[in-house]
Amino acid sequence: MKSIVQARLDRETQQAMAQLTQRLGWTPSRVVREGLRLLAACHAGEAKQKIVGVGKYSSGIADLASNKTQLKGFGK
Repeated sequence: MKSIVQARLDRETQQAMAQLTQRLGWTPSRVVREGLRLLAACHAGEAKQKIVGVGKYSSGIADLASNKTQLKGFGK
């Protein structure tokens, strides 16, 4: 499955792309593919938070943001 990606690069990123393509002899597409693979490998085990703001404030109640009994009547 092939797809086309367009990206706007700032001057610094354009220079990095030019240096990598010249140094490695790769196409810009290959540089982007390899960069995405490396980034995916670096963040492979990380899980996204399920509830926005969990852990942002300290109330002393460990499950305040996720326990339905703690949220009963909230917003009324």
